[in-house]
Amino acid sequence: NKYGIPEPEQKILVYPDILLVPMVAFDKRLNRLGYGGGYYDRLIAKFFKKKKRIMKIGLALSSPKINNVPINKYDQKLDYIVTDRYVL
Repeated sequence: NKYGIPEPEQKILVYPDILLVPMVAFDKRLNRLGYGGGYYDRLIAKFFKKKKRIMKIGLALSSPKINNVPINKYDQKLDYIVTDRYVL
């Protein structure tokens, strides 16, 4: 490139099979509370548009588990939640 950094000649899109997602809090129904930007929800929705199934694994400490995470129609449910004490 113009800075002398080698780059591949062609851009190859790679869709991962697993996405690790950070969380602020979560509930037992595998809903997550993120950091407020909706970045992961939009990325997951983009994968679904490409008809790509992706395993969504949330990562958190066990202490931010709450009874009910408030969700809306854009929020994406997780497949698993892994904490420092258990897997949900």
